[in-house]
Amino acid sequence: MPTTELDGFTFACGDTVDSLTVAYRTYGDYTGSNAVLVCHALTGSQHVRGRADGDDRGWWPDIVGPGRPIDTTEYFVVCANVPGSCHGTDGPPADGPGGDPWGTAFPPVTVPDWTRCQRRLLDTLGVDRLHAVVGGSVGGMNALDWARRYPDDVHRIAAVATAPRLDAQCLGLNAIARRAIRGDPNWNDGDYYGGAHPDRGLALARQLGHVMYLSKASMADKFGRRTATTDTALPADPAAEFFATRDVESYLDYQADTFVARFDANSYLYLLRAMDAYDLAAGLPSVADALAAFDGDALVLSFTGDWHFTAAQSATVADAFRAGGAAGVAHHVVDSDYGHDAFLVDSAAVGPPLADFLAAGTDGAAVTDATGGV
Repeated sequence: MPTTELDGFTFACGDTVDSLTVAYRTYGDYTGSNAVLVCHALTGSQHVRGRADGDDRGWWPDIVGPGRPIDTTEYFVVCANVPGSCHGTDGPPADGPGGDPWGTAFPPVTVPDWTRCQRRLLDTLGVDRLHAVVGGSVGGMNALDWARRYPDDVHRIAAVATAPRLDAQCLGLNAIARRAIRGDPNWNDGDYYGGAHPDRGLALARQLGHVMYLSKASMADKFGRRTATTDTALPADPAAEFFATRDVESYLDYQADTFVARFDANSYLYLLRAMDAYDLAAGLPSVADALAAFDGDALVLSFTGDWHFTAAQSATVADAFRAGGAAGVAHHVVDSDYGHDAFLVDSAAVGPPLADFLAAGTDGAAVTDATGGV
């Protein structure tokens, strides 16, 4: 797994670390004008296409790869694990200056910290201006942040299933998730690396997250009211019904178990906080003002069944790009019951508009200013 060391990295909070380890992956060959930065979602990693050792498929294998919408035979794709995470880039589980894990002594991280870290990584790779930045969910916030902070460094922004800030409902649900972790007796104020980890708290937090990522329609279709022991809605024995485990519970238990095995509780707390704190228009009158310096092309992609980041929120982003003076803006609303997870699982809907957007302009074509369905 490639890593690089960034000397003297200063976080938005004002704290500076002497060296910040950043884990990243690249796919394809760089020609000088074909670099595409992909920003991962909350618990994603640099392995957007898959691990170098072939151990998994990555988190977006139907979108990134040879012959895929982000075609690695045409584009030089870069994906970096963000600071605060636990997939190779420094965060709470990484060793601090004294050799022990940082824990909650690691500096608080922000989405702009991620953007600046990516910019410095690209400098080490010899990449100047990007053909595009693509991201979904909080990775979409990361992509939007590029349009605000480095508008001259990127031609195209593709913001998928995202918003300029979280609404109160999502902030509240994230607060409950954090309290589940901090309420685990094993959390120990974040100093748990030498003993039992707060797995139960992290599992509950992730289960809440999964409910946020699905839609009512998708949950009804996948689980209904079925129990794990019968194909009917109500077992014949009322006592068995009272104590029965329903299919939706079994699913959430499975998702929690697999997540706890691959993620760190402190990192989850840090990344949730970074998402909660982000406001694209912070310090400015409006989102349009935040995007006013970006004169490239923008694609905003949203999903009807997504109540985490709604189509209406995406529409405000598209309107802000237009008001800010972007060259071309397309907002595609996908009719999908998958919920927020649609950007990861509905590749048949995500792929075509994304591929068309990346290709536009490479042969003299322009992005059409439009709002429409896919």
